[in-house]
Amino acid sequence: MNKEILGFELDEIGRWSEIKIEILKKYASAYNQILINQKFIRKRIYIDAFSGAGVHFSKEKEKLVPGSATVALDAIPPFTHYHFIDLNEDKLNFLRENSLERDNVKYHSEDCNEVLLNKLLPTISFKNYERALLILDPYGLQLDWKVIEMAGKSEAIEIFLNFPIMDMNRNVFRRDNSKVSDSNIERMNRFWGDNSWKKAAFNSEETLFGIEEVKTNNQTIVNEFRKRLKEVAGFGYVPEPIPMKNKTDATVYYIFFASPKKTADKIVSDIFNKYRN
Repeated sequence: MNKEILGFELDEIGRWSEIKIEILKKYASAYNQILINQKFIRKRIYIDAFSGAGVHFSKEKEKLVPGSATVALDAIPPFTHYHFIDLNEDKLNFLRENSLERDNVKYHSEDCNEVLLNKLLPTISFKNYERALLILDPYGLQLDWKVIEMAGKSEAIEIFLNFPIMDMNRNVFRRDNSKVSDSNIERMNRFWGDNSWKKAAFNSEETLFGIEEVKTNNQTIVNEFRKRLKEVAGFGYVPEPIPMKNKTDATVYYIFFASPKKTADKIVSDIFNKYRN
């Protein structure tokens, strides 16, 4: 398939993105099976905030591979409800055509932050025995922290989150702050929830030129964000995230998982550990 046939350009993904999809595939089946065994659960909802077309082109395999949306639709046991969100209407229409127009699937060609905060997350009720798995896989710093916090405080929603450390390092965590644009600082504040990321990303150190702000390492930043997921967003369990690296061994992003349930934490920790190295 090419752009002329599809009407849009397929996302080309590396091995690290394929691993991410494999992780989701393994957990989706376990998630549904556990909730099915809890007879009182009424809804098992899957929400993909950056769903794309449901198919990607693998650089490594040089062929089409399923995306997260397709993996979720094919999950056995299945979810009871699906929501796919993407700003690219052509990609969303392609996904719609290839998901056989199921009655339990909804499509939203809008900004995911608006859809999640105003339309979807407020309707998911722990007390009404509804549970949801939310996939937050932005290309960069497009996500609003309010989405993460609302999910955490619901006690009914688990998340997989793409933590875009490469975007942060390239555009925000610069040695010379004067070279960081206001728009990038605003994107970072929105993703992190406030400007406390500065304390995580920089230390004041004495150098030959006096006191300077020196960047910390990725692990320090990740540890602080993990703490925020627990202490600010209110998730009970956040296993150590897994770094996704490219062929040059550079970390492109980290995959976070956060849940209110200890059982989910154990399952995902085991899955992460199989791919960690």
